[in-house]
Amino acid sequence: MSRLAKVELRKMFDTRAGFWLMASVGIVSVLATAAVIIWAPDEAITLETFSTAIGVPLSIVLPMIAILSITSEYSQRTGLTTYTLVPWRGRVISAKVLVTIAIGVVSMFLALAVGTVGNLIGSTITGLDPVWDISVATFSSIVLANILGMLMGFMLGVLFRSSAAAIVGYFVYSFVLPVAFGTLAAFQEWFRDLQPWVDVNFAITRLFEGSLTTEHWQQLGVTTLVWLWIPLALGLRAIVRAEVK
Repeated sequence: MSRLAKVELRKMFDTRAGFWLMASVGIVSVLATAAVIIWAPDEAITLETFSTAIGVPLSIVLPMIAILSITSEYSQRTGLTTYTLVPWRGRVISAKVLVTIAIGVVSMFLALAVGTVGNLIGSTITGLDPVWDISVATFSSIVLANILGMLMGFMLGVLFRSSAAAIVGYFVYSFVLPVAFGTLAAFQEWFRDLQPWVDVNFAITRLFEGSLTTEHWQQLGVTTLVWLWIPLALGLRAIVRAEVK
């Protein structure tokens, strides 16, 4: 499994598109940090501000990496070779999941490091003391939120097995459904209390705020079960049983 995970990790860097997509994690972190230093007011130079600025583009880039990790087997027609060399497809998918989660965790620590440097530089420029307003618990919740976002992208890749369809599906999930659910909750009182139990984005977004209650964790479990784990199980079953062409 360790050898298979190394192979899957290397495959993510092999193409020019894959390399620059992976490099974009560091690039957008630096650009977002520079933007905060240049345009943010002095009182906003805090670690939380840098983390928020970096987190927005990463919430889009990281799921794209997860999607392409699975759909590239079909769009680049390498699936037949991969599944011939490793006939048990479950091992291949497990290696992809492990690599996806590892990339997500490393990316978040890289973003934290860049944000920390940006906070020190910004504080030095403004002449203020650096503000470290992100606790270990809050950072852990942010990492979990981004991992769930990557797994959502991975699920869409497994379900559709097409880069274009999975990417479109992710943007519908990220931007269309939250607006639809939010609008419905704003105008329909009966849905207002129901939204946290059916809107997975609503439940995941709370992780960025930290300090979830027991009910919040229950809502996160229910929404991810419906929107993530059940579709992922259906997609994995299809991959294992489908003919690779």
